[in-house]
Amino acid sequence: MTQYLISFNDGAMDHIPDEDWPDVGEASHAVVREAINAGVWVFGGGLQRQRASIVATDGIVTDGPYPETKEVIGGFSVVDVDSREEALAWAARIAVACRCAQEVRELLPDAEQDAWLRQVGR
Repeated sequence: MTQYLISFNDGAMDHIPDEDWPDVGEASHAVVREAINAGVWVFGGGLQRQRASIVATDGIVTDGPYPETKEVIGGFSVVDVDSREEALAWAARIAVACRCAQEVRELLPDAEQDAWLRQVGR
C-alpha cells in the first residue's frame, strides 16, 4: 500500500459562514470515521493559522512562515491505500465534507522506516 498526503491551503475554508461550522465539523469527522473503519486512515488534522517556527540548520529559530511563502497548509490527512485512484476518492470525500479543494500527493516510500515500525509493532 502507498501513503498519500491529502491537504488544503490555509484560508481555503474562509468562505464558510460561522453558522455552518458545526455541520462541516460533523461531515469531516464522519469521513475520518469512514477512513478509520476502512483501515486506511494514518493521521490528520487542522493547523493553527499562520503559526509556524522555522528552525534553520544551525538551530536558529525564527517566526514563520517565510514572507515569500504564498501558500501554507491549513489542514491535512494521510491515508494508506492501494492506488492513486483510491486516494483521489478519499480526497473527494474530504473535499465535500470540508467544502474546499484538496491536493493529493504521494509520500515517498521509506523501507528502513517501515522496518523500524514493524520491529516496534506499529
